[in-house]
Amino acid sequence: MSGDAPWLAVVGIGEDGLDGLSPPARRLVDGAEVLVGGARHLAMVPEAGDARERLTWPTPIEGIVEVLRARRGRPACVLASGDPMEFGVGTMLSRWFPAEERVIVPAVSSAALACARLGWPREETTVVSTLGRPLAAIIPHLQPGARLLVLSTDAATPSHLAALLRERGCGPSRLTLLERLGGPEERIRSVTAADWSDPEVEALNIVAVACRPKPAAPLYPTVPGLPDSAFHHDGKLTKRAVRAATLAALAPTPGAHLWDVGAGSGAVGIEWMRAARGATADAIEPIAERRAMIDANAAALGTPGLAIVAGAAPGALEGLAPPDAIFIGGGITTDGLIERCWAALRPGGRLVANVVTLEGEARVMEAAGRLGGALERIAVSRAVPVGEYHGFKPQMSVTQWAVTKTVDLP
Repeated sequence: MSGDAPWLAVVGIGEDGLDGLSPPARRLVDGAEVLVGGARHLAMVPEAGDARERLTWPTPIEGIVEVLRARRGRPACVLASGDPMEFGVGTMLSRWFPAEERVIVPAVSSAALACARLGWPREETTVVSTLGRPLAAIIPHLQPGARLLVLSTDAATPSHLAALLRERGCGPSRLTLLERLGGPEERIRSVTAADWSDPEVEALNIVAVACRPKPAAPLYPTVPGLPDSAFHHDGKLTKRAVRAATLAALAPTPGAHLWDVGAGSGAVGIEWMRAARGATADAIEPIAERRAMIDANAAALGTPGLAIVAGAAPGALEGLAPPDAIFIGGGITTDGLIERCWAALRPGGRLVANVVTLEGEARVMEAAGRLGGALERIAVSRAVPVGEYHGFKPQMSVTQWAVTKTVDLP
């Protein structure tokens, strides 16, 4: 359809309905033969004398792609709340329909309206959506002084959020409930999470959180190196100091994917996901009891999207998404494991392996001789009682091999 006018319009609309649309947005709505949206959106467009096709969102919403494909070429308008590109349907449709076929016209987002009402700088405010996402995803953002805007799934979300904050030691945090922003029925109320009393709530709401943990609440920043006590484990845990060094070598980046091979407690994969926006990970672990611990740790530390893969590498690696980084925390002496991981690693990706045995050291030294990279020995000592005094007791040293997969430029 190159050279033709776009047939698909995605128009953001607020609680003020058609009156709040710009003239170009209004023309797209009026000129459409097919209108798509939620029941609330479609109710904003009068039906009197209107013979246009009206379609409500299918379940699941991804089904709208095939609905629109079947009508390709007919002027269609998808109505969406606020800014369609902020946790909205515009993002999904942009992946499926090329730029020459679509036009997207945003309205003022609920996040922008909320910041305006609260006097919060938008650039200092984090938006977290619960739409189709577990509420636990907010946990990494619960930091002292953080300002969060939580996009609610429904009327129950604020109560669940208040309970989560209390459980995490953030009861003093102030919650501001903003309902039907931008419309004639707009309402704003504020209370601490500790004092939340389950008031009647509109389904269309957003919750602002001025995060304030109790002084005794544990501090779990997104900088790698959480305390060992943050994880359930059976001893198969990359300890804090070594884990921090390991994550530094793995270098988490936004949207990057990690294989955590021999995941144990899942600590490395969890911290990888907490460290960079949109980072993902596969935790490969053959022991069922450890997989259960990984699942519990991921939920408690705000990475419920961590994929847990049952089985031992290299066999369990088949079919996984190609990694941008790989951590081998166990099974390094397995024949073919290093070679399989290296073959799967994307160009420019990082491979890091930690070993504590002589046999493991032999494998990584041989691999380093072939593939390059850096070898480091990490030795940590901890203070322990010695009679009525204290002294430093060395922990088992860890040999770390870190290498980047480079390719020749054309």
